[in-house]
Amino acid sequence: MTNIIILKRDNQKAKFNGEKIAVAIKKGFDSLESDKYSGDDVNHVYNAVLTQIEELSKREEYISIEHIQDLIERELLRQNFTDVYESFASYRNRRNESRKIFISKQHKFLKAIEKLNQKEAIDNDDKRENANVDGNSPMGMMLQFGSTISKEFAKAYQMDEDFYEAHDSGQIHIHDMDFLPMGTTTCNQINLEQLFENGFSTGHGHLRSPRDIMSYTALAAIAIQSNQNDQHGGQSIPAFDHYMAPGVLLTFKKQLKQRVYDFLEIADLLEAADIKGIIKHIDKLDSLTIDTKDFSKFVKDDEKSLQIIDKAYDKALRVTDRITFQAMEAFIHNLNTMHSRAGAQVPFSSINFGTDITPEGRMVVENYLKALDKGLGKGETPIFPIAIFKVKEGVNYFPEDINYDLFKLAIKVSAKRLFPNFSFIDSPFNKQYYKEGRYETEITYMGCRTRVMSDINDPENEEVIGRGNLSFTSINLVRLGIKHGILTHETPDIEGFYEELDHLIDLTKYQLLERYRIQCGKSVANFKFLLGQGVWKNSKSLKPKDNLHKVLKHGSLAFGFIGLAECLKALIGQHHGESAEAQRLGLEIIQHMRDRADAFTEETHLNFSLIATPAEGLSGRFVSIDRSIFGSIEDVTDRSFYTNSFHVPVYYDISIKDKLAIEAPYHALTNGGHISYVELDGDTTQNLEAFEEVVRMMHDSEIGYGAINHPVDRDPACGYTGIINDECPSCGRHESEGDYGFERIRRITGYLVGTLDRFNDAKRSEESERVKHSL
Repeated sequence: MTNIIILKRDNQKAKFNGEKIAVAIKKGFDSLESDKYSGDDVNHVYNAVLTQIEELSKREEYISIEHIQDLIERELLRQNFTDVYESFASYRNRRNESRKIFISKQHKFLKAIEKLNQKEAIDNDDKRENANVDGNSPMGMMLQFGSTISKEFAKAYQMDEDFYEAHDSGQIHIHDMDFLPMGTTTCNQINLEQLFENGFSTGHGHLRSPRDIMSYTALAAIAIQSNQNDQHGGQSIPAFDHYMAPGVLLTFKKQLKQRVYDFLEIADLLEAADIKGIIKHIDKLDSLTIDTKDFSKFVKDDEKSLQIIDKAYDKALRVTDRITFQAMEAFIHNLNTMHSRAGAQVPFSSINFGTDITPEGRMVVENYLKALDKGLGKGETPIFPIAIFKVKEGVNYFPEDINYDLFKLAIKVSAKRLFPNFSFIDSPFNKQYYKEGRYETEITYMGCRTRVMSDINDPENEEVIGRGNLSFTSINLVRLGIKHGILTHETPDIEGFYEELDHLIDLTKYQLLERYRIQCGKSVANFKFLLGQGVWKNSKSLKPKDNLHKVLKHGSLAFGFIGLAECLKALIGQHHGESAEAQRLGLEIIQHMRDRADAFTEETHLNFSLIATPAEGLSGRFVSIDRSIFGSIEDVTDRSFYTNSFHVPVYYDISIKDKLAIEAPYHALTNGGHISYVELDGDTTQNLEAFEEVVRMMHDSEIGYGAINHPVDRDPACGYTGIINDECPSCGRHESEGDYGFERIRRITGYLVGTLDRFNDAKRSEESERVKHSL
């Protein structure tokens, strides 16, 4: 049917694309929001309409879109889908009326939008609609346009038709399309050291440089919240322990000065001491670890005074440790309660830590983990921030390493709270960037997997700080596998597969570049925190009217993929967990995609990368469309989701070691981000040795980023946290008793969700249906 020509509403001609018809029919069924119809019903209507179109094409030179919609309506009636017909016809009529209205008013609408976008914020405050919502900021603009209008505006005026049609038909998925008109970027690794040096502004007032650990964590939360309002993705802190350590030292100095003064005064030795000298000496301290004998000259070598100073030091250290715990506790509470995006959500936040070996940095990590272990006000497991423990040989991996105790504590807390996850600096593709003594060269991750490191525009300073992903788009590999595999050919058409894959990669490249031009066309005024406060790399050098390419060129443009397992199953009948041949082909496909990304980087001098796409709702969207086109195919389209990126299918029984061995090579290829999960059953807190063994398997397999999933339940009546079946092990309460049930936390593509919001979705998601490995 490739020779059929379609006549569009504007009288332009286009090649026939049956996938668009399948999508239109599917939307008609979906509009009923009913479970009474299946994907097979959609497929029956679709195949019948295709047959009629093929017959029609034998006698007609062109077939109009309106004629095709007539065929769909008649076929719905013929197959007795009366309710679907009524919904489809009603929607069609509304769309026709909307087109008439839109055409008559689009000029006025476009002018209004254009005026709003082009006005310089530095000269105009009209967009600040009230005291705390900046109408010029991305989130303020989002409130004005609305997500739906924004997406439609992007399609009508900013995107090439080929791009949004490929998205709508399920060939690709353009992530966060509704943010495209605002020109926001996805994520950033925030340099807190730079922000704290002289303080910073959130747009509503200047915050002074913090002077103690409580202020450090408070301002860190504010920085994350402020940056969230300038981006559509996540905010990450790349070296949380290194950034917080100076705050601990400042707190310690303050406490030590006060304790020395108070203790000497109580002992009636104050007048004999050189207090000014003591204070100056304390101000010069660069560590929590000190020798109190250094104070001898300030107390004339008086032994009793030195003993008192020694006691003051011990007290100051204990109080500093307690305050640090309170600061970490407040930080976690803030990030789970404070709102961003005009109250729409809490910030999507991540922190990386584990490699600061100073006493101050170690105190930060220890107390953060203890605060995470304690949970929120009623013992709840915190959803944010996503905590990531950086594993490094010589720092925390071996028993003789100085931070090994923190590694053990991280394992203990993760076994209870699901966080922290673990990143592995020593994996070859991460270690190649590491420079001893420079924490900014340590690999860090954002949220569920995003990674950015290499920089073609600054190869001498390849580091994570101040950088992030600009935007990303995912390709539906499964459909290509179905179209070119053994389901439709006697032998797999590998050449045809790669030909169509290259077409979609090329299309995605130009789509990402189109979006990049929109991002670069904005100004500093649109991003008063991200760019105005110098959060993005080199953005302090920007002038008000500079093109943002000057700094955004350091970010990454990523394209990703989903469903490698189902793709292989459709292509050759086996996925990469089942045979060495499938694994070889899988690696070949992903290597090909990575090679294309690297070629684009050299060609455009922009950082193109390949990301192992976090599935989220996309896994269900793609399979739903594909089932409408191809019907239910065993182990391909017969489930409610496609497998996340390169993961071995969740329903396939495989050992932990083999799973990690199969997935590890894909980490090296997906330089834009990746993660591997292992699911454990049982109470992981009761077998920390096994938990640590899994983390060490991840390290030895040379993956970049890994996480261990396990059940986390809580009884809100008594506060018990652990595994709960039908009865609470602590108080004996049954779930049916009382006014509320048990809270059950599960992970969806890196983020935790609970009973009260999306747990039902979590139960159906890939990440909660994984094969469980017994402890």
